[in-house]
Amino acid sequence: MADVHDKRTRSRNMSAISSKNTRPELTIRKILHSSGYRYRINVKSLRGNPDICLPAHNALIFVHGCFWHHHDCHLFAWPKTRKAFWETKINGNVNRDNETITCLLKEWRVAIVWECSVKGKTRIDSNELYLRLHKWIESREPYHEIQGANTGAQ
Repeated sequence: MADVHDKRTRSRNMSAISSKNTRPELTIRKILHSSGYRYRINVKSLRGNPDICLPAHNALIFVHGCFWHHHDCHLFAWPKTRKAFWETKINGNVNRDNETITCLLKEWRVAIVWECSVKGKTRIDSNELYLRLHKWIESREPYHEIQGANTGAQ
C-alpha cells in the first residue's frame, strides 16, 4: 500500500514528533508533582537521558512510546512500507533500551511507563496510575513497568 502523503508532507509529519515533553510525559509529571514528588527531567548526565529522575528516591522513570519502543499493545503496528528500515530502527531502539536499563540498574531503580497506560483504549485512571507509581517509588523495588489495562503484567 502506498503512503497517503507525499514525501514532503510525510517528512514534516515525522519531524513534528517530539522526543521530549510528550503528552504522556507531561501527564506523569503532573501526577508526580501534584503528589508532592520533586524531580529533574531529561537528565543528560545519565545514560539514556531518563524522562524523570527522582534523586531523593534513587529512581528513574522512562515514559516509552509504544510505537518507538515496540510495545505489544494496540498502539503498535509494524509499518507496511520500508519494512527493513523500520525493523532495524525499532529493534535498535529496543536493544538500546535493554542495554541502558541494565546499565542504570547497577546504581538506580528504573521504571518504564508505557504510553498505552496514559492514552488510548487501555489507559489507566490517573488515580490508579498515581497509586502504582507511588507504590513503586516507596517500595525500593529495582525495576517496574506500568502498562495499559489488559496488556500484560502490571
